[in-house]
Amino acid sequence: MTERETWATRAGFILAAVGSAVGLGNIWQFPFKTAEFGGASFLIVYLVAALGIGLPAILAEFVIGRKANLNTISAFEKLGYKEWRVVGAIGLFTGFWILSYYSVVGGWVLRYIGGSLTGAYFAAPAEYFGQVSAGMDALALHAVFMALVVGIVAAGIEDGIEKATKLMVPSIVVILGALAVFAFTLPGASAGYAYFLSPDFNALSENLAEIVPFAVGQAFFSLSLGMGAMITYASYIDGDQSLFGDGITIVFLNSFVGILAGLVVLPLLFAQGIDPNTSGAGAVFISVAGAFGDIPGGQIIGLVFFAVVLIAALSSAISLLEVVVSWAIDNYDVSRPQMAVGLGGAIFLLGVPSAIDTAWLGWFDTLAYQLLLPLSVLGILVFAAWVYGAPAIDELMKGSGLGEGVGLTWLWLARTLVIVAVVATLALGLQTLFLAESPAIVPPL
Repeated sequence: MTERETWATRAGFILAAVGSAVGLGNIWQFPFKTAEFGGASFLIVYLVAALGIGLPAILAEFVIGRKANLNTISAFEKLGYKEWRVVGAIGLFTGFWILSYYSVVGGWVLRYIGGSLTGAYFAAPAEYFGQVSAGMDALALHAVFMALVVGIVAAGIEDGIEKATKLMVPSIVVILGALAVFAFTLPGASAGYAYFLSPDFNALSENLAEIVPFAVGQAFFSLSLGMGAMITYASYIDGDQSLFGDGITIVFLNSFVGILAGLVVLPLLFAQGIDPNTSGAGAVFISVAGAFGDIPGGQIIGLVFFAVVLIAALSSAISLLEVVVSWAIDNYDVSRPQMAVGLGGAIFLLGVPSAIDTAWLGWFDTLAYQLLLPLSVLGILVFAAWVYGAPAIDELMKGSGLGEGVGLTWLWLARTLVIVAVVATLALGLQTLFLAESPAIVPPL
């Protein structure tokens, strides 16, 4: 078994973790979920969830990963709680599950980069999306995207993931910032800002039960929580850097990129007179893509936009593949490249139904949001806060320079408010899956 790798620098870890968090969840999911659930009303709930629930949860994953210096399953055994390996297994399975359809969406992005150059989707964006989002072409591009992910992960932690994310994350911020400035210049964009940034508290109170589970689920998804990614990335830390400081940095940058994406997408929609409430999951690929056809330099703007979406998708996807690769190379005497190729191939096969039919992609996504993510996060929080307890505080406080009171505050926040919020989210998700008029647990056979 080869010696375990580590990050070359602290910045490398932070940027890799931010890259894991800043993915399609921010650019593909965040704007359309914001539009679907009332604009600024959703934004407020999301920001509260990201800070109040996401931060304590990401710290719990960091504590487990750095203390054990092992993958998301073996970490629990090394900490002396072998029976809790099931929690790590749920996280690993969740990441495996999500990457299978996430890669399909990554394939769509590759297609739209080419479509931007030719203007292929400008005249009829909805029809174009219908043609390319499912079928053999989607399957082929799903394979291409997974091959890119496998190539980066196979190169290793320092030479592959760290070097890639050091380039990717700053590029995402710079390009999205430039696109936001461009969107600001469009006539009618101000209505998009009003919708995105001016909350309707009446709508918020009336739809809170519907908004909360999706906002919390979005916080989990966009912060890569419950997927084993943050445990895995923290396991490569060599030193006593401040996990608390790193966690705040990651949550802040992730939320910043999500808001920046909203400042690009929603003004584009309003500038072209497109109702964001009807955009749905195709917001980026239909509504926003269609908007590029009606603005000056639309081919170039579209190319740049989908290029940054691709970068974000890759930065997240490599973290999800690394979760299963890390587990494999910690437990079996097989090289990293072999494991990356083998496990990447297995994930590709799981994603075949999502590539053939978007109804399957929606089903995979619903199960991830409503069941797998909150269940995994709940298990991690219960372990870190109630089972591991005092040693978790000690690990969190290493290198932070903060008083023990901060650690105790985190512990009791995780033990009470955060766990209650996750349980409530899971309960609402289970209601949707099993008790709704049309139970979402039923696959689209």
